[in-house]
Amino acid sequence: MVFSSPVFLFIFLTAVYILYRIIPNITIKNVILLLFSILFYTYGEPKAVILMFISILMNYVFGLAMKSGNKHRKLCLSAAVTANLLMLGIFKYAGFGADMLNKLPFLNVTVPNIALPIGISFYTFQAMSYVIDAYKSPDYIQKNLYKLALYITFFPQLVAGPIVKYYDFADQIDNRTVTPQMTAEGIKRFITGLSKKLLIANTMAYAADYVYSLEMSELSIPLAWLGALSYLFQIYFDFSGYSDMAIGLGAMFGFTFKENFDYPYISQSMQEFWRRWHISVSTWFKEYLYIPLGGNRKGKVRTALNKLIVFFCTGLWHGASLNFIVWGLINGVFLMIESYKIINTEKWYRPFRHIYAIFVTTLAFVFFRAENLTDACKYIGRMFVPSGNSEQWAMFMSQLTPLYLITFVFAAVFSMPVMEKIKSTAKSAKSAAVYEYSVYGISMVLLGLCILSLSSASYNPFIYFRF
Repeated sequence: MVFSSPVFLFIFLTAVYILYRIIPNITIKNVILLLFSILFYTYGEPKAVILMFISILMNYVFGLAMKSGNKHRKLCLSAAVTANLLMLGIFKYAGFGADMLNKLPFLNVTVPNIALPIGISFYTFQAMSYVIDAYKSPDYIQKNLYKLALYITFFPQLVAGPIVKYYDFADQIDNRTVTPQMTAEGIKRFITGLSKKLLIANTMAYAADYVYSLEMSELSIPLAWLGALSYLFQIYFDFSGYSDMAIGLGAMFGFTFKENFDYPYISQSMQEFWRRWHISVSTWFKEYLYIPLGGNRKGKVRTALNKLIVFFCTGLWHGASLNFIVWGLINGVFLMIESYKIINTEKWYRPFRHIYAIFVTTLAFVFFRAENLTDACKYIGRMFVPSGNSEQWAMFMSQLTPLYLITFVFAAVFSMPVMEKIKSTAKSAKSAAVYEYSVYGISMVLLGLCILSLSSASYNPFIYFRF
């Protein structure tokens, strides 16, 4: 079940929200959220829900083993992390690992055909966050199984994030309130995310999918750049749209989630980009991998190695493919180059900084989108090698429909903090009130457009569902 579907909007969300609001007791509210979260996952993955139950029970037991009197707490933590990574490895990376082994001489390993459970990367990382936090502080040990289950399965961020660390969630399980203002802001945030997905990301997806489906011989420079830029906006508005919806839904039920995107396309360096892009996963790796590896405390060489390890893992986390590993390493290498001032953007004219960051990001995302590493390299070559004929020009022009051009402009504008700039100009109470009422009015118009889009659009899942 996806957020941008009639079943979710008009049946599931309506039912769970009404039940949640009419029940006064916080314990029963939590049970309602847990049951509906399990139903939400079961609707799309009826078989894989068993795997999720195993993960919950396993990490619940490991969490109890973190009590302060246990002399083997460190061993239990190692076992917990190993078990979680093993589960993720079997269901996500077994086929990839077998393929890599078969590239070696004299090896012929059977490639297992294991279906990837939706959201396993996200809920596994949340489960690991719990056991690691319980190890760091026994105060975080959760003795109530259903409360841990609620943390791992909570439907707003279950299948595509943002990754919520346990220490950010724990206190909210029993201590939260839902105010009318919080509900209104949550609904507005949800509509914003829904609009990003249906009105911008989906339109960009049509052009990106069209270009990436072409044979390499059919690509010209304009077509290749059209596909790359369309995907650049598609992935941002797709994933940030989902994050907005998750944050908005959380607010509707009294939960506060941290931001996952902070206008990454205004970055002036790749270091800044990663402070703004997919914040929940970058901070997860920083806190639970980079710092335990030693961070930047053990000299420049070790720091560089730690960063490369983190970005190798970041790429691998996104998908079981060399494409994603190369994408991660490209980002890691540029961060390392910038940190050593080999590329020092601070000395550059400001527009050049933006061009540099968006240029590197666009090229890196070609590896993210292409079917394989070979296609990615060939595609990038087509972005710079002159070729083409009248037929390819006609193919390029066919994609520049009025809808695409208008959407592209909106994508470029709203990938920048335009609304925040407008809000900051509202100095008086009256102008601030006018701004707020205008935003709610625009939200209602956007909701109407989204409903019209839903009535005519085909099924289009979120990009990050496959991770």
